[in-house]
Parts: sequence; structure tokens; C-alpha cells
Amino acid sequence: MGRHRQRRHRRRATQFVVLLGAACTAAALSSCGGDTPTTGVALGDQAALAAAAANPVTVSPLPGTPDASPATQISFLGGPGTTVSDVRVVGSRSGVHGGHLEAYSTGTGQSFLPSRPFVPGERVTVHASAGGERLSTTFTVAHQAPVDEREFPLNPGDPNAIQHYASAPTLTPSSLRITTPARPGAAPGDLFLAPYQAKGSPGPMISEQDGALVWFHPLPAGYESTNFQVQQYEGKPMLTWWQGRIIRVGFGQGEDEIYNSSYQHVATVRAGNGYHADLHEIRLTPAGTAWIDAFDPVYRNLSSVHGSAHGILTDSVIEEIDVKTGLVMWEWHALGHIPLRDSLNAVPGDSYPWDYVHINSISPAPGGAESGQPGEILLSARNTWTLYYVNMHTGGFEWLFGDGRRSTLRLGRGVRFYWQHDAELQPGGLISVFNNASTPPKERESSGLVMRPDLSNHTVSLVKRFANPTKTLLAAAQGNTLSLPGGDWLMGYGELPNFTEYDSAGHVLLDGTLGLGVQDFRTYLSPWSGQPTTPPAIAVQGSPGAATVQASWNGATDVASWQVLAGASAETMTPVASAPRRGFQTAIPVSAAGPEVAVRALGAGGQVLGTSAAVSMP
Repeated sequence: MGRHRQRRHRRRATQFVVLLGAACTAAALSSCGGDTPTTGVALGDQAALAAAAANPVTVSPLPGTPDASPATQISFLGGPGTTVSDVRVVGSRSGVHGGHLEAYSTGTGQSFLPSRPFVPGERVTVHASAGGERLSTTFTVAHQAPVDEREFPLNPGDPNAIQHYASAPTLTPSSLRITTPARPGAAPGDLFLAPYQAKGSPGPMISEQDGALVWFHPLPAGYESTNFQVQQYEGKPMLTWWQGRIIRVGFGQGEDEIYNSSYQHVATVRAGNGYHADLHEIRLTPAGTAWIDAFDPVYRNLSSVHGSAHGILTDSVIEEIDVKTGLVMWEWHALGHIPLRDSLNAVPGDSYPWDYVHINSISPAPGGAESGQPGEILLSARNTWTLYYVNMHTGGFEWLFGDGRRSTLRLGRGVRFYWQHDAELQPGGLISVFNNASTPPKERESSGLVMRPDLSNHTVSLVKRFANPTKTLLAAAQGNTLSLPGGDWLMGYGELPNFTEYDSAGHVLLDGTLGLGVQDFRTYLSPWSGQPTTPPAIAVQGSPGAATVQASWNGATDVASWQVLAGASAETMTPVASAPRRGFQTAIPVSAAGPEVAVRALGAGGQVLGTSAAVSMP
């Protein structure tokens, strides 16, 4: 890490310590009702915070973390060439912990992996060295609560809103109906959706803008997917998505997948420190790291917010994962930084976990957090109606704003959002967000907002607002606002089955819907080129002399036409019919063929791209 970055961290750290005010120490949490400081700072001793913040290496769990996992590793994240030595880890009950160091593939630090877990409730102290600097952190280990693993009941949906293909009978995704065909000016590319709930199989799905299926990946029974999109990994376009179980307490338990353009598995990103990856975020960086989130129910004294002294709270945990090694490079807990009293979600009267914050998006700032080094990230918390700009080195907030109970920036006219999702840092210092405005309703419709923070004047102004002019769409949950090339914006309505593309003036360029009751956490649009390694598929219907051959190739984007081959055997087949490709499955009449039939996929230049297995005529 350069000297300029070190000076910047020290300056910001000093500012955070000055702003601390009265704070509960980790040891006094029970007497403070489990609440946290009033502004963006970690819990714990102020002198220890200042000393840790002055170091060029960020240690996590961050100082004062009140509910670290018993299975946590100790992460040391710095600049290029960071190496750690002389690690000493001591639990107040479990004593000295042995372990070993493992390096990040980015070359920006190491993790110390203890040889045994920590004891719930104990205080852990860490000391180490890196580049001649002394490093330290102190955190408390959580009393984790059991997870209620009951899933949401399935929506009834529409049994007719399912796609079926004779040549690919295992592919049964939700239907996709385009209500406003793509108009001039619409951004090029395919739609990336992950339908779940209601009728049809859940799974990642690519569709053309006219609604024609391109690729579908059905998931095992009980699994669902979210956040299906194209991202870059190792300099190549990759398909990424979360998959797992969505449980009714409001979060997911699963893992994140990375597939290449041939639809082959490249990597699986799992949460570290004993957690399960949640459904809300999987974001890759150019450095080969992944930002993910996890939800962790923990026992907590909630009497300060009129809850039970023996309550259960669901904390939001943010992790940066080294994709190649699976190591946790950085970790942040909302409970260490956001006071319980800031929540706008009612405290339950029983032992049902209180989802007090519900972090639902992570947007790393260019340069720092995208380079595998400590920088800044923007977080959205649904249940505080607030966006937080987090300094990774201190864990505190450089600024925060929203319609919740605290805001360091004054909101301008039209800057209002409630139960929001998908806060994104945009070029030019802008921020976009999907304003659900629902559950309970605060406005008559959900909208996309583009805002401009002015830190010199401590204000936020509205730049653009998008809402569907032809229908009232109020999404109770989920959703996103995606910036597209040319100034267009795509809004996915999450719990509603709708999506809409707008131009910069708010005119509708494309509009569509999945089946009744189907949900899609976020909707994406992107150019895509796929070349599957599996062969094309074929089905034959009818009888010799009046047969129809059905041809498809799941995921192939280069097919221009199909050719039917027929003969006495697979070795002697010759072309007997052809047809241009028409959507996912192309029907080709065949008047005389057999007894063996196959299909051949051709490119725009007539080149053979793939051939199906041979099947017998009916």
C-alpha cells in the first residue's frame, strides 16, 4: 500500500475516532441492550480503534465486532506484497489458538486459520506484524441461534405459463411474454433472468428480447437462483448466479456459481467463516475477488428497543472472498456499526429472528475495493431505508443518507426511498437505487432513482426518476435499476414478474413479464455469445411421410439454420431438409426420411456447428 493511501486511512481513522461519542464497549453490550454507537464506527476501545486504523493493513473481524463466528479466520488485507508474521490469537476462555497462514491469490495479504473454533461469548485478542507494523484487533464471538429452515410456500401461479419443448423435455421454465416489443434505441443484448416461485422450474434463464429462450439451467428440487448476470472473471465474460434455498425468515442459504461461455463450471464461491452465502449479492472484481453477503441469526438482548432480553436478531455480514483460494479477505458486521434503534422493521414479540437491517446490495468503489485492497463500498439496508458508504479500513461510514432515522446528507426534493434495493455507484459520482416504496406501501408505485451526492454541501439531489407510465407497479420486495449503454435504464420489479427498459427521458423501450406469481430478484440485459459443448437435441413427431423434426440446442447463440439428416444408419445419413432457426426450437417438416434421423446446426456462413445424436423415425 502506498504512503498516500496510508495517510488517507490515518486521516479518516482520526475523524471517525473524534466522531465516536458515547459508545458501548463489547464487554458492556448486555447492559447497553445490545445497541451500538450512534455513527459509523466499530465497537470497542477508542485507543485500540485508533491504533488499528493507523496501520496500513486492515484486520478483520474488525475491532469491536460483537458477533464474530466461532469458526472465523483472521483476515489481514493490505496492499501488494503484504505478508504477515508473529500472529498471536488468544480467546478469553479458550486460551491461545494455534493455526497457520494462507496467502491470497491477489498478493494483498493473508488469512490466519485457527486450528480450532472459538467459544461463544468469549473476547478474542489478535496481535501480528506486517512490514514492520504491529497489527491488532479485538472482537467478541457470537452466540449463534438455530436457523428456521422452513421455506416460503409456493405461489399458485398459472399452470399454462410454462415453456415446453419436445426436443428438450427437461426444460420447463416460466413463460416470458413481451408486452412492449423492443423499440428503436433499445439496448442490444439478451435478457438474464432467474425465475422462481409459482409454476415452472426455477433456474438461470437467458432469453432474447422477443421472448425466445436461449438457455435454461434447471436446478435440483428445493433450490432456487437469483442474481443471474454476465460478469468478467480472469478477463473473460462469465455467467454468475446464486443458488440455494430461500427460507421464510427472509434470506437464502446457498453458494454462488461461475460458468464460462460454454456453460462449463469454472468456480464456486462459498461464504467463509462458517456462514452460507445469501441470495442478495454476488459481485466479481477485476482482482479476482467476490463480494457476497450472509445472514446470521444471533442471540441478543433487545430490551433497548422494547424487545425480549433473550431475543434473536439476524445480523447482515459482508465478505470479500478470494475466488481462487476461498479465503475471506475482509468481513463486516452490521451489528458492529448500525444501532438497533435505526431499524424501521418492527421488533417481533416472540423468538422469531428480528431482521433489523437486511443489507441487500454491495457496490465497491472503483480503484480501492475493486482492486483487492481496502477501499470503500456502498451498502443498501432495506430495513433502515438508508445507504451507507463504508470505509473498509475502519468499518465506519464516510457518509450515509436516506429516509430513515439518520442521514449525514440533506435530502433534496424527490430524494425519498423506502425498503429499497440495489444501490449502485455510477460514473460521475451518481448513485442509482430501486425504490420499492412498499411493505407497507409508502408510495403508489415503485420507481428507479438516480441521485447525486454533493459532499461539499452535504446534500443529495435527484437527477432522474423512472416509473412505468402505462401501469402501476408496486413491488413489495426485490428489484433493481440497471444502467445500460446509451443512457438507457432497465428496471426489474423483483417480486412482481415485470421488467421495463427506459430511455434517458423515461420513455418505455421494452416491457415484459414472467408468468403469474413468478419472481425474479434482479433482471439484467447484456450481450452474450454461448457455445455449448453438449450436442443439439432432436425430437421427431408424426410418421414416415408426414413427420416433423423438432431441433434445439440449449445455449447456442450462433445457429442460423438447421439441417435434417436421414439414412439407413448414423454413418450413411444425408441432408433431406433444412430451415432457418426460429426461436429456441425449430420445427422442420420432413416428407420422406429414415429410418434414422439427426439434425445439424449451421452457422451464418453454412459451417457445421454441431450435430445431434441419431434417433429412429416413429
